[in-house]
Amino acid sequence: MTPALSPVVASRLEKAAVDNGFDQELPRQADWLGFASTRAPLKLWLTRFGDALYVAAFSQANVANALDGYGAPAASPLAAGAVAARTVTDEAGLDRMVRRAFQLSRSLPDELLHVFEAKTAGLPRATEAERLVIVRVGQDVFRAGLLEYWQGRCAVTGLEVPELLRASHIKPWAQCETDAERLDVYNGLLLAPNLDAVFDSGLVTFGDDGRILVSPALPSEARALLGIVPELKVSALSDGHRAYLKWHCSYEFIANAPAELARAEP
Repeated sequence: MTPALSPVVASRLEKAAVDNGFDQELPRQADWLGFASTRAPLKLWLTRFGDALYVAAFSQANVANALDGYGAPAASPLAAGAVAARTVTDEAGLDRMVRRAFQLSRSLPDELLHVFEAKTAGLPRATEAERLVIVRVGQDVFRAGLLEYWQGRCAVTGLEVPELLRASHIKPWAQCETDAERLDVYNGLLLAPNLDAVFDSGLVTFGDDGRILVSPALPSEARALLGIVPELKVSALSDGHRAYLKWHCSYEFIANAPAELARAEP
């Protein structure tokens, strides 16, 4: 296949990039149009083959690997600087893929840590009050990253009211050994308030398939009131999440019911 970029096609590709966060133009490479962003570290190259095969190439392998469900891997030669590419068959699909790549680039593991380090580099840490300020900055960065990663929706229910959503650490902040763990976007789930409360309390966790696991310590009446049903499942669970969820299941999840509850349950 031979790429052919008419001025109309080039304009459409540029619009897909600019509308989705890529506000800087890179030097053109043959029929690859290059873009960067002042708000994300990812570099992006776009082209089109034939009448309806759009190709996006990316400078970050972790972003490309996290784009399952957005187009198909591309085997065509890549632009210089790109490490992977994916194809879609329409402009709407290209918009969705470029937008998701931008979100992932702003939130995948190391990026939140870099933002946190930049925000706290000049802040004092001598007193307890000063250290508390550092923690609050980190928690704000973490929440913003989870909102970006989960696209402003509860990871389980799809609730799309950001004001209600909670940035829930899988491995709690105080239990993390490094800031890299604390600010790892895979160490978090964006949850509706009821799910955040029971997850943080160890009364539920999630298995490798994303399905909810409920502690026997949570009475059946409470489950009904909270809307905790077996069908609940984390969407788009990654291996990064699974590693932290394994820790949560081992150290936070209440696997056994208290003796009093066990006697009271029929």
